[in-house]
Amino acid sequence: MTPHLLRTALGALVVAAALGVVGCTSADRDATGPTAGATASPSPTDDTPGDTTSTPAPTADAAPRPFGAITPDTIRSAPNTLVFDGGLAVEPNSLAARAAERLTAGGDADAARAAELIAERPVALWLGDGHDDAALVDEITDYLVAAELQDATAVFVTYAIPDRDCGNYSAGGLAADDYPAWNQLVADTLRGHRAVVVVEPDSLGMLTRCPELADERLPLIRESVAAFADAGVPAYLDGGNSNWVPAREMAERLEQAGIDRARGFYTNVASFYPVDDERAYAERVSELTGDSRYVIDVSRNGQGWRGTWCNPEGAGLGQDPHVTGGSKGLDAFLWVKTPGISDGTCNGGPPAGEWWASFAEGLVERRSE
Repeated sequence: MTPHLLRTALGALVVAAALGVVGCTSADRDATGPTAGATASPSPTDDTPGDTTSTPAPTADAAPRPFGAITPDTIRSAPNTLVFDGGLAVEPNSLAARAAERLTAGGDADAARAAELIAERPVALWLGDGHDDAALVDEITDYLVAAELQDATAVFVTYAIPDRDCGNYSAGGLAADDYPAWNQLVADTLRGHRAVVVVEPDSLGMLTRCPELADERLPLIRESVAAFADAGVPAYLDGGNSNWVPAREMAERLEQAGIDRARGFYTNVASFYPVDDERAYAERVSELTGDSRYVIDVSRNGQGWRGTWCNPEGAGLGQDPHVTGGSKGLDAFLWVKTPGISDGTCNGGPPAGEWWASFAEGLVERRSE
């Protein structure tokens, strides 16, 4: 089946099943909020030498993961090589790929090369609150089709929680009454496919800043985790980072958010802390949440903490994203945040989520080797 026909079939099935019960909007993507912190220590290190699972070349006969390969009962116990079956997929229509095309057309060769280097690597696709239902299904399905042709796993990020980012640079989100249906549509679209979801970056860490949101937010996240689990989709919840919320307090929030039905949690999304710091913190949180698995965002931590979470000078790309050997609780090093987009109108940056060519060039120049 051609990619076009596969996409059409997938989209039609999901819309037919879901539009009768869902009425919501979706997706402003890749505008992540603050991640607080202090001074970090040495350079990142990998899991173990040679433990990567590389992204395979596209094949013409790739097929969806059989439904049931990951079940609600095996989401927490399945090996990470099954959770990320085939490795990490590259999104052909990523923000970086589109930036590279624009920059090439505009004759900016250096900026285009930096964008192309980022676009060649697996980066998560962010789903927010800017599309109608049909467009949301199309966006997800396009990436699923690309991932299946690569015989790899697509990584998505949900980013539409009510009162997102506590009113900061990435403020927004859906109304509380609309969020469950929106999330259910995402889960229904992913059902039966090789996909992983990073659920609502900063949603639990930000409760330190906006504690009044907890009574509404925690049940919404619990419900979203249940929807993904019932669909056989491994989900990771917000675990903050090593210099934000203490491990025990974060573990309590994760328990209240339903981590018992999730694959685990993630750390360092949109932040810059070294892998060694993040692993030590994550292992502690894992122990406190029933040995939950975790992933770490290494998209921009190649030069460690640079004094601010918002467009810091001197930042560099981290190690390439890959599935690890599965030692201890670590499943994968991911690029969750899209390197090259702005954190917000700080330190000379454009609005959150916009491509910032000079910042992307700097990240590439100072990337971790």
